[in-house]
Order: sequence, then C-alpha cells, then structure tokens
Amino acid sequence: MWCASCLASACAGCTCNLCASALSAISRRSARLAYCGLFAASLVLSFLMRQFATPLLKQIPWINTFDYTQPDEWFQMNAVLRVSLGNFLFFAIFALMMIGVKDQNDRRDAWHHGGWIAKIVVWVVLIVLMFCVPNVVITIYEVLSKFGSGLFLLVQVVMLLDFTNNWNDSWIEKDEQKEIALLVVTVVCYLSTFAFSGLLFTWFNPSGHDCGLNVFFITMTIILAFAFAIIALHPQVNGSVMPASVISVYCAYLCYTSLSSEPDDYACNGLHRHSKQVSMSALILGMLTTVLSVVYSAVRAGSSTTFLSPPSSPRSAMLLTGWTSAASDSSELMDVGWTTVWVRTCTEWATAALYIWTLVAPLLFPDRDFS
Repeated sequence: MWCASCLASACAGCTCNLCASALSAISRRSARLAYCGLFAASLVLSFLMRQFATPLLKQIPWINTFDYTQPDEWFQMNAVLRVSLGNFLFFAIFALMMIGVKDQNDRRDAWHHGGWIAKIVVWVVLIVLMFCVPNVVITIYEVLSKFGSGLFLLVQVVMLLDFTNNWNDSWIEKDEQKEIALLVVTVVCYLSTFAFSGLLFTWFNPSGHDCGLNVFFITMTIILAFAFAIIALHPQVNGSVMPASVISVYCAYLCYTSLSSEPDDYACNGLHRHSKQVSMSALILGMLTTVLSVVYSAVRAGSSTTFLSPPSSPRSAMLLTGWTSAASDSSELMDVGWTTVWVRTCTEWATAALYIWTLVAPLLFPDRDFS
C-alpha cells in the first residue's frame, strides 16, 4: 500500500512537471494557438455540458428556482451560457489588460505570452464561478450575446473572403499544374453548388405544399452563384472565378442550414423525420467552422498585438443554443426555429453582399488602396 502511494505520488509529480515544462515552452508565436486551444476546449466543454449536465443543474437550488418542471432544453442552454460567460470574461479581462501595448518592450507583453499555468487556473475558476451566479445574470448575458454573435458571423465571412483570395493568389500564375488545380477546384465547387441546390429543392419543396418561401431562398442562392461568376469575370473587375465558386458553395451550405432549421411541424421541411440527426450534423459543422476561423485568424495575425482581442466570441453560446431563448420551450431542438432560419439566411445574404463589395469597391473608389 505504501509503495503504491509512493508510485502514485511520483507519477503525479512527473505529470505536473511535464505539464509545467510544456506550458513554459510556449513561444510568442505558439501563444496564439494556445489561446485558440483554450477556445476550442471551451467549445468541447460547452458541448459536453449541453449533453450531460442537465441532471446536475436540476439539483442546484439557485439554478432550478422554478415551481414547475422546466424542460431539459432550458437546463442545457443554461449550462452552455454559463460556460460561455466564463470563457468570455477570461478573454475580455486579458484583452482589457493589453490595451495600449504597442511593442514587446511593454511589461504587459510578457503577461500575454507567459504564465500559462496561472491562466488555465483562472480560466477554470471563472467557468466554475459562473455556475454560482443567479439566473438573471445569465439572462442578461444571453440577450447581449446575440448581438455579439451576429458581429462574429460577419467577421467569419470576412475571414473566408480573405482565405479564398489568398488561396487564389498563391496558386495563380505559379505553374501550369497549379492553374489546372485551380480550374478543377472551381468546376467542382460550382457543380457541388448546383447539385446541392437541386437536393434542396427536393428536400424543402415537397409536392402538394405551398413552399414559396423555401423556393425563394433556394432560387436566390442559385442566382447569387451566377452573379458571383458574372461580376468576377467582368473585364473591368478583373477578378477570379475560383473565389466566386468557393463563396457559392458556402452560400449553398448556409441556405441548407437555414432551411433545415425550420420547425419540425412545418410541412415544407422535408427533413423533419431526421431532425435530430440533421441538428447534430449542423452543430458539428458549425463548431468546426468556428474553430477553424479562429485558428485562421490567429495564424494570419501579423503581430502579437493583432491577436490581443479575445478569440472567444458569444458566437459559441449561440452556436450551441441555436439563437433561441432559454425561456422558450416552443421547440424540441435548440437550433430549430424561425429565429435561427432568418439569422442564417441573413448571414448568407451578408456574405454575398460583402463578396460583391470586394469586387466592385475598387471600381467605385479608384483612388483608394484595397489591397
């Protein structure tokens, strides 16, 4: 027994020393990815709390303060919002501490890149403390996070545009093989867009029902795909059709997520029989795109000060709660409802508007540098 205790203590000590060495080895450049790692960990934690924390939250008196039985969805959203609030406070505090830091000579620059053991402890403590605050605080944060989430969706679109343009510039005029690869990518993206749009007509415009709204959404997606190509290929624009094809696929995906979020009892939602599977797949794809966009922003950051703004956005609350209110029990699934439909549809249209703006802005303002 004594030997086992000594062995366990030795293993624990070695593990702590290994973790401390690994955290101390985080360099200035890898610190950006370390922050992204915390953000990704918060998403995973939110997902796990959403799936498994309901029985625990029902036993906490300052959370379960109701005289009647709340649906499980309320507790799931409440858990996600509490994790999100703790995560947001962590990054917001560090962002405020870094205000005014312009170079590495500032003492606070070391705070940004070092002290990872203390940072992880603070991160964990803040998340735990959020499960001690009353529900009214979470309700206020829920309202504010919807506005922040909308802003993050626009930022995510800007990062997608930046990625596609950089991808195109890095391959074009390099060699013949990369030009052929660009052509293949373009053709595949456009074929995928139109084939997927055909499936959307099949799934969300069933015969025997008046589904004019769904037809309008899908038709607009197809029109936008053609518009992107026409504008990009215009002689005065001198754009490239490859970014246009990638944006077209993304708009088709947003159209799908929008239509699949329609209420289960809506006759034009042809996927209502598989709503739970669709909900989970859309959630996983949303989490992946969110993490990838944050990682890309970190990699693209030109300096440490560029990444001082918190990568944690209230988007990760809304991603797992589906833009619905914790007080609402009108839908069985949290990412289903007309609010979600219109948010995702407006995101698609905003994506199209921003892309078209990047093409025509140099023509409208020739004296400005848009490079």
